[in-house]
Amino acid sequence: MPIVWIPKSMQSFTGGKETVTAAGHTVRRLALALDETYPGLKNALLDGDRLKPGIAVAVNGQISQLGALQPLQEDNEVLFVPAIGGG
Repeated sequence: MPIVWIPKSMQSFTGGKETVTAAGHTVRRLALALDETYPGLKNALLDGDRLKPGIAVAVNGQISQLGALQPLQEDNEVLFVPAIGGG
């Protein structure tokens, strides 16, 4: 199963866990699977079938241009990246 790195701002959903695992052949399906174990996480990540504005996803260190449609493999590392504001 893909290893998922949870940003600090969303670790309240995972009980403080920085990494978790879940099954999913796409980022969207992964988010749905995560929500089964960690309720509320799907709403923090997805807006319908897309990643929420301000959330990016990196797979194996590469930011995905496909967002929620990004295909995944069993050995992938997935990191959800919230936008950083400021100036």
